[in-house]
Amino acid sequence: MVPGRNLPPRRPSRRENVNESIRAREVRAVFPDGTAEIMPTPMALRKAQELGLDLVLVAPTAVPPVAKAIDYGHYQYELKKKQHEAKKKQHVVQVKELKFRPNTDDHDYDFKKNHAIRFLQEGNRVKAVVQFRGREIAHADLGRKLLTRFAQDLAIYGTVEGQPRMEGRNAHILISPVKSKG
Repeated sequence: MVPGRNLPPRRPSRRENVNESIRAREVRAVFPDGTAEIMPTPMALRKAQELGLDLVLVAPTAVPPVAKAIDYGHYQYELKKKQHEAKKKQHVVQVKELKFRPNTDDHDYDFKKNHAIRFLQEGNRVKAVVQFRGREIAHADLGRKLLTRFAQDLAIYGTVEGQPRMEGRNAHILISPVKSKG
C-alpha cells in the first residue's frame, strides 16, 4: 500500500442478488417458458443452471422474493438501456439571460423579445436584466418600465415571478414558461 493514501481496501466485485448470492430461503421462480412456482432457492438455482441461465432476483421485496431464470449479462444490458432512455427523455430547465440597457432601441427590444419567446416555448426560464452604467442609474424608473413592458409582452408565453428587482446596478425579472396541458 502506498504511504499517505487512506483508501479503503478494494472489495471483490460480488454480484448481488444473482445465483449463490441470493439469501432468501425460498423464491417464486419464473422460467423462460412462462411457468412460475414457489420453490427453495437451491432447487430453483439448480433448475436455472440446467437451462444454462442465471437465477436473478428481480423483486427482492416481494413475499416470497421473485427470481427469474435469465442471462445475467443480457439483463444488465437491458437495465442500462432503460436507464439511458429515461435519461434521454428528461428536460433540464435552464435559465436563459437577456441583457438590456435602459435606452434599448425598439428593434433590439423586439429581437430579444423573440428570443425570449423561443426560450419559453422550449421550456426554459428567462431572466431579463437591465444594466445601468454610469449616470444611467439615476433613471432606474426607465429600466423598471422596460422590464414591466417585457413581462406584459410575454404574458401569454410565461408567468412572471415577482416584480422587477434592483440589485446593485442591475434590475431583473424572472419569467417561467406556462405549463402546457398535454
